[in-house]
Amino acid sequence: MTSGKTKCMGMEETTTPIVLIVEDEDVARKNLEHILKRAGYQVVAAKSGVKALELLAQREFDLVLTDLKMEKVDGMAVLKKSRQLQPLTEVIMITGYATVRSAVDAMQHGAYYYIAKPYKIDEVRRISGEAILKRQLRLENLQLKEALKKTGEAPPIIGHSEAIVSIARTIRQIAASDTNVLILGESGTGKELVAKTIHHLSTRAEKRFVAFNCGSFTEELMANELFGHEKGAFTGAVKEKPGLVEVADGGTVFLDEVGDMPLTMQVKLLRVIQEKEFLRVGGTDPVSVDVRFIAATHRDLAKDMEEGLFRQDLYYRLNVITLKLPPLAERAKDIPLLARHFLVEKARAMGKEVHEIDREAMDLLCKYGWPGNVRELENVIERAVAMQNGTAIRAMDLPDYIRNLSIETYRHSDSGIPTLETQERHYINWVLEKCHGNKTEAAKLMGIDRVSLWRKLKRYGMEE
Repeated sequence: MTSGKTKCMGMEETTTPIVLIVEDEDVARKNLEHILKRAGYQVVAAKSGVKALELLAQREFDLVLTDLKMEKVDGMAVLKKSRQLQPLTEVIMITGYATVRSAVDAMQHGAYYYIAKPYKIDEVRRISGEAILKRQLRLENLQLKEALKKTGEAPPIIGHSEAIVSIARTIRQIAASDTNVLILGESGTGKELVAKTIHHLSTRAEKRFVAFNCGSFTEELMANELFGHEKGAFTGAVKEKPGLVEVADGGTVFLDEVGDMPLTMQVKLLRVIQEKEFLRVGGTDPVSVDVRFIAATHRDLAKDMEEGLFRQDLYYRLNVITLKLPPLAERAKDIPLLARHFLVEKARAMGKEVHEIDREAMDLLCKYGWPGNVRELENVIERAVAMQNGTAIRAMDLPDYIRNLSIETYRHSDSGIPTLETQERHYINWVLEKCHGNKTEAAKLMGIDRVSLWRKLKRYGMEE
């Protein structure tokens, strides 16, 4: 790995990426060298495809930019050799003989992008930066997975957004404290994954992690599942059965959707937390346990307490430390990384050679509002992999409601009623992010002219 580690969840900073330029025309090669050196990259140049193959066999690169038409060894040969020797290194094809067939052929063989001459300097810089970032994210993902295989920890919490990095930092701080944790968030935001991570980073990691969904059982079944029963406690109880809390002794119990737990069960749970003991169904002798409770809910427990639906004493016992997970729409920059993570996972599980998500499909994924959050994204990628017989997920592999997307939902914070000025500022920022900073396109989408947008940016101090 030439570019070092990327900074995420405590990892090191990225060192300068190394780019291989393969171009047999001197002027064109020097121009590309100049562009990429000015962009801050280390550059190695090859005057021929033959020399490029030698360099690829000797050292690893973060990115390869190669001309298509060259004597003896052309760009397609460089692309194929690069994919063979360095499968995580992205390759960008550059040519003055652009045709639809050559572009499709290059993309099918794993090229990241296809640039036709004459190209724009900004285009080369932007596409190169995106390709290098993609490689760095994939490398980091692999490093985390390898580290977790050695330590036996839970799957990594994937993301580079500020909210996710902050949550990962908090998890590391609280994991060893052994205090109870309450995780808040919409359905599908990854509450169980966070709970597993806390457990595997705690001193209880060698003991059991038990998950229980409080919204899936009647009160009688819930008591039986959590606390077990004595022999003869009811018809069919032919032998003693330990409950999940007992099974998890020394470990962690994760109570998902704890806000749906009936009040009578809340009383029993409170006793376990306070006294560290419980009664099996039909039992008279207390069973002692030592477990850590991590609870999660999508409900507003403060409101439920006011309405008498959730016990205040239990709330304060569970809510020693609170983690609030953001919906996926508020961490949109994590969508490409999550999508590629699920792609690798699902392709491996199905035994398919699907390695990529093309630009059009990824753009659609990034524009969609994801009301079902990370779980919905995982399901969409799983479906796309199942439907795909080639090597890349394309727009046509996505569900109709994403592929035909024409309207996006703008989500705002629900913490109080924002002012009109605050809403406008956030909305403008949101549209600019969707347009990658293109003010002309942003103004068009907002239905105003560029001058009006410029005035608003100046008014809100958002010129940059």
